[in-house]
Amino acid sequence: MKKELIAYKNSKSPITEIFKTLRTNIQFMNSKKELKTILVTSTLIGEGKSWVSANLAITFAQAGKKVLLIDADMRKGRLADLFQLPSRPGLSNLLSGIDEKGHNEEINISKIVKETDVDNLFLITTGNIPPNPAELLGTEQTEKLLNEFKQIFDIIILDGTPCQLVTDSLILSRIVDTTILVAGYKTTKKEDLQKIKKSIENVGGKIAGVVLNKIPVKAKQYSTAYYYGSKTKSSLNQSKKEIKEEKMKIEAEKLKDEMLDKDKNDIMSQVNNYLNNKKQEK
Repeated sequence: MKKELIAYKNSKSPITEIFKTLRTNIQFMNSKKELKTILVTSTLIGEGKSWVSANLAITFAQAGKKVLLIDADMRKGRLADLFQLPSRPGLSNLLSGIDEKGHNEEINISKIVKETDVDNLFLITTGNIPPNPAELLGTEQTEKLLNEFKQIFDIIILDGTPCQLVTDSLILSRIVDTTILVAGYKTTKKEDLQKIKKSIENVGGKIAGVVLNKIPVKAKQYSTAYYYGSKTKSSLNQSKKEIKEEKMKIEAEKLKDEMLDKDKNDIMSQVNNYLNNKKQEK
């Protein structure tokens, strides 16, 4: 995976902690209604919406949530590249019913929902670039699909298009539970942000808040301690204790991996059941 996935690469990074705080704020934002579908968008390209979407999804997955991350930017989506997965087939193929080779065939949804290296995190990439992304997203099928995925996943995060360029994200903002706006530090204009906020509210969308991205951070000074000399009895006992704790940790990780593998199989089973039900309906 690329180094941009900081929440996965460095779980103790200060930036990761910020994403965990964002995750917590979202979870407790509305006590009356659970937020399950979240759209992440921006005003223009280059403000970091895909980076925010990916790392936010990772922190939700690390908290034990079953997460589906959808690259809804069918024009210039980046998530396939970030997670180093094939972009085709993907969302456009699922919505259009046209496979990656351009044939009108039944789409195998188990190939659309891709497993990532992050436990509990699944990804739907963009798929083939369609001639009519906004029209595809504006169909009843998109909302129906999200409702179906809600039965399988705890959190669904959609990485949308920039709002000031195309209408794709405005369409999606009407059918998700809430929307997060990503703004670039000293690059996003206040009036543009206000305009997008008003546009989303005008179509019936709800806004959770704004993430201010690309704030310059001064490097922190870290101190390290070094110990020299022969090991005393107490230090040897401490080493034995650390080895025992490490063994226990490894066993716990093995157990956790077994449970996560079972969860992954359960999710893919539910996805396949969804596909089989669709066949029977036809």
